[in-house]
Amino acid sequence: MTVTVYHNPKCGTSRNVLEMVGASGVEPEVVEYLKTGWTPDQLTDLAVRTGEGLKGLLRVRGTTAEARGLTADNVSDQALLAAMVEDPALVNRPIVVTPKGAALCRPSERVLDLLDEPPSRFVKEDGEIVGG
Repeated sequence: MTVTVYHNPKCGTSRNVLEMVGASGVEPEVVEYLKTGWTPDQLTDLAVRTGEGLKGLLRVRGTTAEARGLTADNVSDQALLAAMVEDPALVNRPIVVTPKGAALCRPSERVLDLLDEPPSRFVKEDGEIVGG
């Protein structure tokens, strides 16, 4: 199974997702999007595949999204896309893509639905137990 995780190593949710994927026996392709950045086509594709839309992929907490007016109801997808390409931190994480689909994995256990053999039990960094 091919698994791609768009990852921010400073994010606990993202780290938990990587660990869950690893616990399923899969070595994911890890894309540190803060280093690599985004292309407009890539973000548009992920917005469609996850079903979130660009607005749903927008990260507000800890970003300049509000100051830039990106949280307004009338902000266009074109404006969101341009801002997200310019500042990759405006994209929420982690986003996971597998042959079973794509999802913004918040909470981290959303990744389990995307795996062929998810772990039956997993302990998150904060001690929360998922499954069994």
